[in-house]
Amino acid sequence: MVGAFAESTMNLDRIGAAYQPYMLSLFRFITGLLLFQYGVAKIFKFPALPYFADIPPLIITAGALELVVGGLLMIGLFTRISAFILSGQMAFAYFLGHMFKSGEPVFLPLINGGTAAILFCFACLYLSISGGGPLSVDAAMGVPRRPRHSREAQFTGAAE
Repeated sequence: MVGAFAESTMNLDRIGAAYQPYMLSLFRFITGLLLFQYGVAKIFKFPALPYFADIPPLIITAGALELVVGGLLMIGLFTRISAFILSGQMAFAYFLGHMFKSGEPVFLPLINGGTAAILFCFACLYLSISGGGPLSVDAAMGVPRRPRHSREAQFTGAAE
């Protein structure tokens, strides 16, 4: 019984490993799409949401970033830098827009409404490290998915 379970787990691992790069591309696209929709709502007021009806200039700037850089993330162009910028923006959004919204710090995301900002921050941070996957403009242009030199090569080159 245990042997059959271990064998089925190994089969699932092989299947998962085969589809992992494509799931990374799907994850990148969906993350970019969700951020893009926030930019559309803030800049173009579509859909019309009361929360984004009369927004200050800082939120308009955030919306412009979400619109433009979220669009870049969707198509997978400049994925690593785009995701890094959005990760920083989401960290900023959490601390400024959620945690200190009332003037006094409210640390729990369930209370301050910052759950999505935290999740977007770490999703984008992951994408800034992992890249856009095989279904991206970066991949089509031949942007390397991994550093050209291994860590060992970096250290041996420094010693010369």
